[in-house]
Amino acid sequence: MESVLFQPLVDALASGRSQVIVDAATLFNAADLAEFIEQNIDNETGRSLFQNLPMSLRAKVLGFTTPGTQLELTEETPLGELALLTAEMPSDDRVDFFNLLEEPRQKQLIRKLNEEDRKDLTALLAYPEGTAGALMSTDYAVFESGITAGEAIDILRKTAEDKETIYQSYVVDKEGTLIGVVSLRRLIIAKPDTVVDSLLATGLVSTHTDTAQDDVARLITKYDLLALPVLDDNNHLTGIITYDDAMDVIEEEATEDIHKGGSVSKLDTGIATAPPFSLYRSRIQWLVILVFANIFTGAGIAHFEDIIGAHLALLFFMPLLVASAGNAGAQSATLVIRGIATGEVVNRDWFRLFNKELLVASALGLTMAITVWAVGIFRAEIAIATTVAITMIAVVLAGGLIGILLPLLLNRLGVDPASASIPLITTIADVSGVLIYFSIATVILGT
Repeated sequence: MESVLFQPLVDALASGRSQVIVDAATLFNAADLAEFIEQNIDNETGRSLFQNLPMSLRAKVLGFTTPGTQLELTEETPLGELALLTAEMPSDDRVDFFNLLEEPRQKQLIRKLNEEDRKDLTALLAYPEGTAGALMSTDYAVFESGITAGEAIDILRKTAEDKETIYQSYVVDKEGTLIGVVSLRRLIIAKPDTVVDSLLATGLVSTHTDTAQDDVARLITKYDLLALPVLDDNNHLTGIITYDDAMDVIEEEATEDIHKGGSVSKLDTGIATAPPFSLYRSRIQWLVILVFANIFTGAGIAHFEDIIGAHLALLFFMPLLVASAGNAGAQSATLVIRGIATGEVVNRDWFRLFNKELLVASALGLTMAITVWAVGIFRAEIAIATTVAITMIAVVLAGGLIGILLPLLLNRLGVDPASASIPLITTIADVSGVLIYFSIATVILGT
């Protein structure tokens, strides 16, 4: 399907004629062109297409490619041409690309930019990574208070091509303090002599340059915004963050949380392009930690050697019980971590969630206990079946409560609750399950 989709590009590239290639490229969206380049980056076809694109389209396409591909496409680009390319990029994409470059290349490039682009880039680079300031774009539509709707539309006609969006425009006073936002719809509907101040939307939502990017994404999704204005400490408008940037943040944060949930450290690139050593480094730390954590499971088993020696049938049920504890913990942890991430769960909810999990986990454990008791009767004596059934209730309850409380505790301590990874939860539940199982067995079966 993809080869058929891109066949016009393949045919145009085979011709070797620049104009034919440009004409074929105009049939595609910039995101599709980026996909074709990503697929063909290793066979020079992707590079050839990129180099034949007009500079404005080349800049747009570059923004849709992965960081690794961006470096590959531009590593041999002459400095003057690279300056023209970055000048065509939206201000937020320009910052991201600039941060990918080696420091010597950065210094050379910034000297080649014109004064306006240099000042803009320098200002955006000053904001810490992961904040609204680092994420925002300075390419926004802005009007000074007091102008008419007709004047505002004239301004948009002249400047719209260079703006991230014109569906929302911002009105400021002479000092640059944000007064409000006006939609393109209201400007078009209003009479030309209507003052824009009377068209401002109510309930203005804004953020500050030091706001964390995940909080910015929540604001945009909560209020269903096309763009969110960003203010400095003096409430001066300094930039905007558009909904597509917020979606990128949400995807990035979700990916990071999924990796943490699987005990995988952050990757600089995707798995498809990450080198083997990077994948090794992202996984080895937690695996080694969990190896040492599992030593406690072995120590627990060793402590109960006498009861195990007297009733070898207990070993048959141990994997089942330990796995049930871990699975229950993983389920509850997944629910509460996601609840914290979406803002649905806060620290003060711990007691309510604890009581709810106490009820739910008890019911789950009882249901599973009935099943495992029947298996126990078939496999061993009634005393062992009873031991296994009681243990099932206890370990599922313990696993569920561990999965609820550990993420909440980490959140209270200011640690990302996603760090309460599923392997960590299951390891703790495993150790607890072994201790609970053989303690109950000791009480019921004796030695």
